[in-house]
Amino acid sequence: MPKDKPVYQRVLLKLSGESLLGDLPFGIDLETSRAVSLEIKEVHNLGVEIAVMIGGGNIFRGIRGASGGMERSSADYMGMLATIMNGIALQDALEKEGVSTRQVSAMEIRAVAEPFVRRRVIRHLEKGRIVIFTAGIGRPYFTTDTAAAQRALEINADIILKATKVDGVYTSDPVLDDNAEKYESIRYLDVLNQGLKVMDSTAISLCQDNSLPIQVFDLNRKGSIRDAVLGRKIGTRIY
Repeated sequence: MPKDKPVYQRVLLKLSGESLLGDLPFGIDLETSRAVSLEIKEVHNLGVEIAVMIGGGNIFRGIRGASGGMERSSADYMGMLATIMNGIALQDALEKEGVSTRQVSAMEIRAVAEPFVRRRVIRHLEKGRIVIFTAGIGRPYFTTDTAAAQRALEINADIILKATKVDGVYTSDPVLDDNAEKYESIRYLDVLNQGLKVMDSTAISLCQDNSLPIQVFDLNRKGSIRDAVLGRKIGTRIY
């Protein structure tokens, strides 16, 4: 097999809002957005069809607002709007690199994004456009992890690429526990039974029910997205 032959034709990349923070305590660091866009462009240049689901935790996280006394549905809608802001930033960064994109929002906000129409999204991917999913699935109480699983299934993605701040799934939080051990691979059921916080349980269950694999890896390692689509040994595979 050629060295740079992707093993996946269509992927869904799950990015947290924090992936755009850089060294800022809050908001969007434009240099970091550009660095992420270059990593995505590198994979796009391999001929891989890419959809991105982006979170909004760098701006506002619904569950945090709810814990502060805000009504949960209102807080979650604010979180969805935060993802749209991140989507605009990522879209701008990608298009400055010459990549054609479409932002597709689960909330109707036609000035900046298209509504989700499954067949249209698939056509965008087939035409080589990067699709950026925002606003989760447009409903409170559902995380962008769950939205990533749902959209990945709807567009027939081969895998979810979950880009995080750590290099895989561990037996416990490696930041807090020096004895935490990394899994090279782990079954969906073991993730659920052990209460591992890599993705929420609804997202894991959706993937399990539909045999959709998840690759978890460190976004901060240069070339990690590319290594994942080339099938190289990186992070942890949930199967």
